[in-house]
Amino acid sequence: MTILQAILFGVIQGATEFLPVSSSGHLALTKSILDLGEVPILFDVLLHVATLVVVVFFFRARVGAILASIRRWLTRRAGADDAPNLRLAWVILVATVVTGVLGVLLDGLDVGSSPRVVSVLFLVTAGVLVGAHFLKGQRDYDRIGLRDALVVGAAQGIGVLPGISRSGITISASIASGLTRERAGEFAFLVSIPAILGALVLSLRDAGELAAVVSPVALIVGFATALVVGLLSLALLVRLIRGGKLYYFSFYLIPLGIAGLFLL
Repeated sequence: MTILQAILFGVIQGATEFLPVSSSGHLALTKSILDLGEVPILFDVLLHVATLVVVVFFFRARVGAILASIRRWLTRRAGADDAPNLRLAWVILVATVVTGVLGVLLDGLDVGSSPRVVSVLFLVTAGVLVGAHFLKGQRDYDRIGLRDALVVGAAQGIGVLPGISRSGITISASIASGLTRERAGEFAFLVSIPAILGALVLSLRDAGELAAVVSPVALIVGFATALVVGLLSLALLVRLIRGGKLYYFSFYLIPLGIAGLFLL
């Protein structure tokens, strides 16, 4: 993998991990178009870690509040003000378990090797975004519960399929479960934190193979590129979520999916 290819992957990951157009789908198509063959999955995951850093930084106030409430709960000093954060932490934990179970079940599906299947899933994502536009949630975190964990956890599990946007389907699922658009956007990325960390741990066995295919310089450059582009993309996405304009991305995904069906 060359430096330019690493930069390209970093740009794609940084932009598409947050914008609801499927980062894994775009990475799969890019590999197919550039004829790179099999790139170790750890490279993809490390690019995801770069965007994870962006998530933690962007939502640092919420993440910090949750961790502080958990610490006070562990030391038996939690008060009434900690209840919403502890409830949110519990829901994130359950959602993560659901995501993990579904991810294991879908692990055997080699969707990324078929550009046409990925293209079909781009169209599915477009349909999800359009459908979510007509939904309107009204609940905040103080009323979040088991149903939200199950719905959003399952959506995130399905989001591992290349072509299905993880951010798009989890935000849409959060809105469908009743959360406000602003909370749905935040919650969708909060539940991604343990999921990405788990994927990193499981893929560490691929580290040796990664070193043989991707140079340290290319890896660092790709990571840094994904970090910078991801920060800009997330800032844009938050504005679009608040304005109810996620469906705009369907105008990109529909022609992309159709073109993939006929050209790849």
